[in-house]
Amino acid sequence: MADAAHHDKTARQLRLLSDALDSGRLGPVRRLVNSLSPAEIGNLLESLPPAKRNIVWGLVDPEDDGEVLVHVGDDVRESLLAEMDTDEIVAAVEDLDIDDLAELAEDLPDTVIEEVLKSMDRENRERLEQVLSYEEDSAGRLMNPDVITVRTDVTVDVVLRYLRLRGEIPEHTDHLFVVSRRHQYLGRVSVASLLTHDASTPINELFDDEQPAIPVDTPAHDVASQFSDHDWVSAPVVDHNNILLGRITIDDVVDIIRDHAAHQALSAAGLDEDEDMFSPVARAARRRALWLGINLLTAFLASWVIGRFEGTIERLVALAVLMPIVASMGGVAGTQTLTLMVRGMALGQVGMGNVGALLNKEVMVGLLNGLAWAMVVGVVAALWFGDWPLGGVIAAAMVINLVTAALAGVGVPLLLRRLRIDPALAGGVVLTTVTDVMGFFSFLGLATLVLL
Repeated sequence: MADAAHHDKTARQLRLLSDALDSGRLGPVRRLVNSLSPAEIGNLLESLPPAKRNIVWGLVDPEDDGEVLVHVGDDVRESLLAEMDTDEIVAAVEDLDIDDLAELAEDLPDTVIEEVLKSMDRENRERLEQVLSYEEDSAGRLMNPDVITVRTDVTVDVVLRYLRLRGEIPEHTDHLFVVSRRHQYLGRVSVASLLTHDASTPINELFDDEQPAIPVDTPAHDVASQFSDHDWVSAPVVDHNNILLGRITIDDVVDIIRDHAAHQALSAAGLDEDEDMFSPVARAARRRALWLGINLLTAFLASWVIGRFEGTIERLVALAVLMPIVASMGGVAGTQTLTLMVRGMALGQVGMGNVGALLNKEVMVGLLNGLAWAMVVGVVAALWFGDWPLGGVIAAAMVINLVTAALAGVGVPLLLRRLRIDPALAGGVVLTTVTDVMGFFSFLGLATLVLL
């Protein structure tokens, strides 16, 4: 319900925006755009064709430019940056949090990075350089070095006075992190505890030393899993010596989850999650051509298998009519298993400890569904063509192909992962090839043996 309401709201905003742009009334456009959050503006910009996008981008409050750039895909960001001069870009990004600035850094011109670094004080410049030194899609690149730390040998009163003196605290601060004199992470103390305990209470009586810190080289998807498992709002990041380096907050993790969901959905079709929906025709065609070409090769393989049984098809034309049914059922069944596997692998739920049980389960599901639908299709084919042996052949082929689909649905993503190929990107193409080839081979092979 919430997703549907959000999508309806976005569609309504897009319609109002498009109508206002078409009418040439920029005043309503400016008011609408600047009533939205940076994330909502980014979503609308991605939904507009380039001409309208550039108009709207020019109406965005300059104070929001940097945040909006963080919330759009790489291709759209590139197009927006192309509309800005160096001074505008520097003004847009220089006040961003360190983690957001690090995310944008690779898309910014070198001259902009130099100007931004010059505008920073020494501490923030060193923080940004430190964050940029870590691998992309790691905890180190996600973290914000701006953290509030306390020591165990102070009281609640001292901490509260320090916070008032500081004047402001970073967003999503639900805990302060407790460190040793060497800045090693010891635990955390909640803001709620500070507000509800006596001012003379020492921190060493309040802090929680059970929350684990996240190693700086942890992959981003593992960070998201830990946040999900522990319901964290923020979490500390440490180096190999347990020195506290920064923290990751829930807003960054939500971005990871959204990006992963987009990656899963689009990679299945051979697309890039950062591709602009309105990217130039030539660029879009070039990006998609690779997977169309790979799919064409696999189609030729399936056609070659059919060609091996050309004589059988010529003598029994009904086979040509029924062939797509076997291949299609195998493809759908295999895709179901493949989707389950890719999701499980992304969540860390599939490993050598349970893959055998999962394989057995999927084979049994394939066998049961194969038997059930084989009876239906076999009877329909027999009555349709008045040929009961033909019905038996297609029923047997369907059982074979659905079991094969289950085996491929489990085995293909595991094999691709071992070969360091993204199963979400290549799994569908490989699986379809397997089910098509096996479907045609089993059906036409059995027909050759039984019917001729």
